[in-house]
Amino acid sequence: MTSGRLTLEFLAQTPFGAQVQGIDLSWPIDPDTVGTIERAMDVHGVLVFRGQQLDQHQQIAFAKAFGPLDLGLRKVKGGPHRFDYAELADISNVKADGVVAERDHGKIVGNVANQLWHSDSSFQRPRAKYSMLHAITVPGFGGETEFADLRMAYDALPAWLKDKIRDLEAVHYALHSRFLLGDTNYSEAQRQAIPPATWPLVQTDPRTGRKILFVGIHACEIVGMTVAEGRMLLMDLLEHATQREFVLRHRWQVGDLVIWDNTTTLHRGRWYDLSERRELRRATTEEVLTSRPGPIAMDIDQVDAL
Repeated sequence: MTSGRLTLEFLAQTPFGAQVQGIDLSWPIDPDTVGTIERAMDVHGVLVFRGQQLDQHQQIAFAKAFGPLDLGLRKVKGGPHRFDYAELADISNVKADGVVAERDHGKIVGNVANQLWHSDSSFQRPRAKYSMLHAITVPGFGGETEFADLRMAYDALPAWLKDKIRDLEAVHYALHSRFLLGDTNYSEAQRQAIPPATWPLVQTDPRTGRKILFVGIHACEIVGMTVAEGRMLLMDLLEHATQREFVLRHRWQVGDLVIWDNTTTLHRGRWYDLSERRELRRATTEEVLTSRPGPIAMDIDQVDAL
């Protein structure tokens, strides 16, 4: 249920992203509202909804309005889960018994891995489209999430580099980032649970026509290049894509729900004291190439940031 028209307020001192007002996400949303939010995502890449009091069922219902849901790394790791839905990712430092995890627990490795620039589930087909992260408990200091706009990153590439990477493809592997952090204790079945996915480095958004520089920490090699040369190119492109002029930092408040587009942005968590409780729940949709018709954000009032 919405209260009047949705309003977008551009986030102050950020290159992209917007805050949405005029909607209570605990109520079912109709197709028109879904379309309005999608068109706002086409423009802004990241949307912030403050003060949303959602239980697990309401968050799942909201996410399902945007498409089928993704399981991500639960296909690999499985194990005990605190939530009623496997499709809800537990982005926390809390074990299944509700106690903050010890420093050598697998949950902590996941928290550290989240501090690497990535897009969710780029290592599979279909990949993730929208991630929807809801803040339950936030630490007193740190723990922000940063986002980088891959459309802006592509636009800023020099012409010679655009030409060099135009037809190149990168291999994305689910456990590459974990291996980088020394997390290698996986069975052969787990290592093969999600086959690597190959994606073009340069992509065109099917909804907007904008070019995207699709990189991130899950990318581990370039097709047709030696591993060394390919990884150096990927590191250079990732460094370019995450320059501060392309980055938005979100400081969490309890009740925030933030949506981002994994096909047009990267994200990473920032440092916090891992002995201090931090709990967020994430639902993620799979990419569906068909898009709803309609002008971009024509039915949303937009106002400048205060």
